[in-house]
Amino acid sequence: MANMLDETSAADVNPQGRDVNVIHKQIPVTVGFGSTLFEILLWVLGIIPGVVFLFKKIKAKNYFQQLEQKIQQAASEIDNYLEQRVVILKNCARLLDKAIDLDKSTFEKIAMYRGGGVASGEERNQMAGELDNISRSVNIAFENYPNLEAHDEIQEAMKQNTYLQREITAARTRYNDVVNAWNRDIFSWPTKQIVAARSGYTTRIPFAASAEIKEQARDVFF
Repeated sequence: MANMLDETSAADVNPQGRDVNVIHKQIPVTVGFGSTLFEILLWVLGIIPGVVFLFKKIKAKNYFQQLEQKIQQAASEIDNYLEQRVVILKNCARLLDKAIDLDKSTFEKIAMYRGGGVASGEERNQMAGELDNISRSVNIAFENYPNLEAHDEIQEAMKQNTYLQREITAARTRYNDVVNAWNRDIFSWPTKQIVAARSGYTTRIPFAASAEIKEQARDVFF
């Protein structure tokens, strides 16, 4: 019998490749009459099966509440690193401005994000993208003046910016892991899906890179 997927054959290969995107859509959890019938049958079979399933539903409800707190914690961690990055970029811009005539719009953009709370995942992604743009502007200014490389304070600030960007990436991964657990478990029938549906839960949207960032990732850097 031939392999269903043959990696050595070019017949089904897409030479153009295939890009993927995160779908920005929240899917509500629903259950049909079959789930209601299932619960009724458990009580018909006796008190014990009904009570056991009732406790399993309570346990599932507690699980989702705890998982929701984990999601909030993961999102807060991203916000914390974003806030630190705003401070670092502000320091970078100030140090560079002392040495060169830095674009004043850079300061204005950084000021927009000082002390600003993030209300949603979409706003968090937008803010992260804007900070990436600001960081590139600062990097370009830095690279255009090689003599600044000897400036210890600027070097240290640039290192901290790079470090925070790595931490933001790691925090996003942790956030996505918890969101993935949520999206998987709310459709775990019967107990968790029934509880999720009765609670009005929906799927959560994981972190997604902006179209601009994805386009820049295709550029030639070397």
